[in-house]
Amino acid sequence: MTYTPHFNQAGEAHIVDISEKSVTQRIAITEGYIEMQPETLRLITDMGHKKGDVLAIARIAGIMACKKTAELIPLCHPIFITHVEIDLTPELENNRVRCQATVKTTGQTGVEMEALTATQIALLTIYDMCKGVDRGMVIQSVRLLEKEGGKSGHWLNV
Repeated sequence: MTYTPHFNQAGEAHIVDISEKSVTQRIAITEGYIEMQPETLRLITDMGHKKGDVLAIARIAGIMACKKTAELIPLCHPIFITHVEIDLTPELENNRVRCQATVKTTGQTGVEMEALTATQIALLTIYDMCKGVDRGMVIQSVRLLEKEGGKSGHWLNV
């Protein structure tokens, strides 16, 4: 595997040159969880939270964050996103919500950072909306599950 550093010959930070890379369809799938008290999860699932539909707002926040990734991560390329899907699934048996983000583009660089950002911000939005009733929530296990496209091809986290 060839690694292109984010530093030029003088040791200064720069965005990696991707102009020679092939345009391919690229997909990244990520996941993460937010654990909470059972009562907090019931507020979310029963639509009893006074702030409204927590999962719908978190989904929109994740989509918006995905589109702003290059503004948040200094050396990340701004890319054209062709699809974002945020799946938020309450897991009552584990007192948590699972977030899975799927991000697609057709371009010269991958969308892993966009998918990870979408997952983190969706989960942070749940925290923000519910912190008044449960400050002990824990965001955890945010990771890349799968990526496809580009020179490195298909990668699956097994």
